[in-house]
Amino acid sequence: MRAVQNAASQDCVRPNGLSPMTSFIDPKTLKSWLHDGGEIALLDVREHGQYGEAHLFYGIPLPFSRLELDAPRLVPRRSVRVVVYDGGDGDVAERAARRLAALGYTGVHVLQGGTRAWKAAGHALFAGVNLPSKTFGELAEEAYHTPRVSADQLAEMLARKEKVVVLDGRPVSEFHKMNIPTATCCPNGELAYRVRRLVPDTTTPIVINCAGRTRSIIGAQTLINLGLPNPVYALENGTQGWYLNDHALEHGGTRRYAADSGNIDLRPAAKALAERFGVPTVTAQTVRQWAGDASRSLFLCDVRTPEEFAAGTLPGAQHTPGGQLMQAGDQYIGVRGARLVLFDNDGVRAPTIAHWLRQMGHEASVLEGGLEGGLGSGLSLAPAVAPPEPEPALSTIDAQALSARLAQGDVALVDLRPSMQFRAGHIPQARWSIRPRLANDMKNETRQLVLVADDDALAAWAAASELPGLSRAPLLLEGGMAAWRDAGLPVQATPALPADADCIDYLFFVHDRHDGNKEAARRYLAWETGLVAQLDAQGRSGFRLPAASESPHA
Repeated sequence: MRAVQNAASQDCVRPNGLSPMTSFIDPKTLKSWLHDGGEIALLDVREHGQYGEAHLFYGIPLPFSRLELDAPRLVPRRSVRVVVYDGGDGDVAERAARRLAALGYTGVHVLQGGTRAWKAAGHALFAGVNLPSKTFGELAEEAYHTPRVSADQLAEMLARKEKVVVLDGRPVSEFHKMNIPTATCCPNGELAYRVRRLVPDTTTPIVINCAGRTRSIIGAQTLINLGLPNPVYALENGTQGWYLNDHALEHGGTRRYAADSGNIDLRPAAKALAERFGVPTVTAQTVRQWAGDASRSLFLCDVRTPEEFAAGTLPGAQHTPGGQLMQAGDQYIGVRGARLVLFDNDGVRAPTIAHWLRQMGHEASVLEGGLEGGLGSGLSLAPAVAPPEPEPALSTIDAQALSARLAQGDVALVDLRPSMQFRAGHIPQARWSIRPRLANDMKNETRQLVLVADDDALAAWAAASELPGLSRAPLLLEGGMAAWRDAGLPVQATPALPADADCIDYLFFVHDRHDGNKEAARRYLAWETGLVAQLDAQGRSGFRLPAASESPHA
């Protein structure tokens, strides 16, 4: 029986008027909610860089700058229990709570004191991103004793031209940045479906790698759990370990599995694996019933490739490529305790991925018949208790007209793109800002504002929320920076501006490790291997890995 979700909280009226009636909860209440078995969306509404420096273990990144764009996808049920938080030193959480209420969310609470209060209450804060999956990877290695090879061992195997196949479990875009020599890109979610075509010889050793640890471990263990007869290993510490041991990486790689390389030979093994870990197979009729259940959240997950998804999917489905659904589930699923229904068109990928999701603690099922399972049009997956606000719009100005007005000095140009993009190239006279700071940055500006953004909706929501009541409504650069460049107009780079401290949307901790900084790579790997030690007993109990005696290499 699922826990009732109306635990005690306090309603407070704030004197600043930001939230006429905001429900605040303390860390003790939130801690109990996180482990009471009920659905909860725990949303960190700070920007990405702030989130990555210190956040709650189950915190879902929902930057305030993208709130209206991403909330409906991450949290589709408007009546679900929601807790938002910030660092405790500002009012972003309260502003986000007000915006969520305007979007129709009815159960929104604010963690009073944010991360500062959480830490003061004796609870851990975590750096980095994708915490549950990365912690799970370390626990999986511990439970399964996943075989591994070091960078030096693999380098020797390749130098001797041994019969070994290296498969990179990351998406194509990540593989393109850097890869182990000879490696072929095969994202983890595709392994069960592609491996027999990529490695037809059952005696050939297979090494799975990623950039660090998690996908190497999970990819290798996937093939072992499926009963593949080949010797299978995880590359210890991935491309970072390779680089740290002074082996050369390749860049710009395009070697990947062939689009027509799918093979259903492992379908019986995938089905047996799903049964072993208690993955239910559900009919289209059941999914329709779940979709109509206003008391539960439902996510319909298409785990196939981007190309397959683009060619046609089921109504209401979200593209959640299987490997990334395991690696970065918090980018797709914002509700802890929600129902997840996975589907494919081969009967191999969805059950294989679901067996991992069940071990991660998710209520994951597989749609019987997959894409052809009879789940037709008209399916509604997000019953809303109140209609959301309509998306606002901004009037636009073209590049040439903006250039003329800048020359006259009668407009103020504000660039809302990511800070690293601004550094790389922006319009002269532009200043960088971001939604949480926009009103304060512009408080003394009397000229008409012109906004530059990659996403028109992002700029429109920022203006509507943060710049109401201006005598002249802000304008939006039509076509963004691409249009400005296409018009042959000047672009300026400022590698040091905005300053690092102002780049609250960028997590240097994650990116520096791939930019030739060996010390950053070492710190990152130490962080990753240290995650389990930070986890308390309740956090660890949320995972459902088998005991060591129950997890043979089979």
